[in-house]
Amino acid sequence: MDTANNVGSVATPAPVHPACSIGTLGRHLARRLVEIGVRDVFSVPGDFNLTLLDHLIAEPNLNLVGCCNELNAGYAADGYARAKGVGACVVTFTVGGLSVLNAIAGAYSENLPVICIVGGPNSNDYGTNRILHHTIGLPDFSQELRCFQTVTCNQAVVNNLDDAHELIDTAISTALKESKPVYISIGCNLPGIPHPTFGRDPVPFFLAPKISNQLGLEAAVEAAAEFLNKAVKPVLVGGPKLRVAKAQKAFVELADASEYPVAVMPSAKGLVPEHHPHFIGTYWGAISTSFVGEIVESADAYVFAGPIFNDYSSVGYSLLIKKEKAIIVQPNRVTIANGLSFGWVFMADFLSALAKRLKKNCTAHENYSRIYVPSGIPLKCEKDEPLRVNVLFKHIQDMLSGDSAVIAETGDSWFNCQKLRLPENCGYEFQMQYGSIGWSVGATLGYAQAAKDKRVIACIGDGSFQVTAQDISTMIRCGQRTIIFLINNGGYTIEVEIHDGPYNVIKNWDYTALVDAIHNGEGKCWTAKVRKEDELTEAIATATGAQKDSLCFIEVFVHKDDTSKELLEWGSRVSAANGRPPNPQ
Repeated sequence: MDTANNVGSVATPAPVHPACSIGTLGRHLARRLVEIGVRDVFSVPGDFNLTLLDHLIAEPNLNLVGCCNELNAGYAADGYARAKGVGACVVTFTVGGLSVLNAIAGAYSENLPVICIVGGPNSNDYGTNRILHHTIGLPDFSQELRCFQTVTCNQAVVNNLDDAHELIDTAISTALKESKPVYISIGCNLPGIPHPTFGRDPVPFFLAPKISNQLGLEAAVEAAAEFLNKAVKPVLVGGPKLRVAKAQKAFVELADASEYPVAVMPSAKGLVPEHHPHFIGTYWGAISTSFVGEIVESADAYVFAGPIFNDYSSVGYSLLIKKEKAIIVQPNRVTIANGLSFGWVFMADFLSALAKRLKKNCTAHENYSRIYVPSGIPLKCEKDEPLRVNVLFKHIQDMLSGDSAVIAETGDSWFNCQKLRLPENCGYEFQMQYGSIGWSVGATLGYAQAAKDKRVIACIGDGSFQVTAQDISTMIRCGQRTIIFLINNGGYTIEVEIHDGPYNVIKNWDYTALVDAIHNGEGKCWTAKVRKEDELTEAIATATGAQKDSLCFIEVFVHKDDTSKELLEWGSRVSAANGRPPNPQ
């Protein structure tokens, strides 16, 4: 969502710490976070950030959410940014920073503005040759900074007050402009010291709007319109960079005006309204949803808006897409087939302008309607038959509404959730580019904290859950009412289909007992084990009825080889791509 300026729920005012005067660095940072739309900050305390945390707590419009570990705090800030437009986390120096680094790298790959704040060493320790705890034992403290330089778009190391204001504001504004994470390290002795720079309310941000080069925009639209208006059966495909380009409305405007069939790349699911009359499904090469691959690949022209063609989205580089048929629209560049490329032309401007120049052409959509065959016999388990994954997802489909959101963990949930048809306003998130297993636990925490008007439905495999299970605790503590389907199939199923081995088998846990132990009678939490369809139906009825205000954790037992046909196809193609022999020298 493009909602960085939304006002979220306001936390109960915290008692002001005696050291927290209004003119301090700590209060300035807290107010800046509130100003850009952050209402919840995900944190893990450590001795270098404790004073800073006092100042964040003292801001009445900011709620500090303590997480069980730094990795999950980073994942939560990622999930929060998806729902709110920006997220933030606070950790301690090096031991915390390097723990959160993986989550920040994932946010970078997904173009999410996450403000990663680290409580740093005392400002007096820089340049003294002293060796500090929480470091690798060298007097140079720059290891953490060097790591973050590769996965953030701006880094601010604040170790004196004179330039703190400028460094902090530059970092935050860069995160918003670039839609990428930033790193801010603040000396542990600085947050509570008054300074004239912070003696007044912050000057409001002004982020200069990105305006296309007008002549370039006109030329790009002219060339694209000529190309598309000559086509017989053009199609429109949305990609994941629609979000960072803030071009979702413009994309729908183009779909409305052109009447082309509309597909999405897998990592763009949720960015395009699936109730649109010309929406046909997911284009994912050989594993596209039914009849979509045929329509896209047989088209004589296609517009890809914000695509990422990596080995996962291209199913091991096997897409049958031809450059000479494609208009590729990136956030700030348009390329027409094998010909012209126009820079400093922004996606939203281009799509809106192009919509006014295209002739209506519904040929490809009519072709889709002709070949489309509705689903056959309704899925149903026989009495006492073990539950199948496709039956589970049939029931999840029936749960969806505009008041829900789906979080799909890396693994077979990618493929099963991809086939869900999203009702209007139903949220959907997954992490395809980075594909870090365990991401969904923290991301669910963050997304649910930001989007309190939606009930989150998270689909998580047992292998992924074991990586980050602890922050179920934080969900309960925050009073969240997410429904988690824990799919227990005894291992890393997605890895099995790429390359099997004994390392893909995991130790089975009693997952519901674990969650019950975490619950420990504090807060609202309900668990159930499900092995058959009637048990699933009953569990869903309870989760959406009597336990509608509780965190609901439903452990679903399925056969270890019960996978989607899409995963089988995708796994073999990705395996082939991974296994290519070295090119001859």
